[in-house]
Amino acid sequence: MLKIKLIKSPIGTPLKHKRTVEALGFKKTGQILEKQDNPQIRGMIKKIDYMIEILD
Repeated sequence: MLKIKLIKSPIGTPLKHKRTVEALGFKKTGQILEKQDNPQIRGMIKKIDYMIEILD
């Protein structure tokens, strides 16, 4: 399992990045989610890596 935190607002980012944030399940900045560690989630994380933080 991966714990990821949204640290930057998707406002002002490209539409594809906004949709990726939405697809991961984030609703607001500062929210922490737990996701399965698989290639699909890793790809989404890589796409918006400047907006999120991976927690231990």
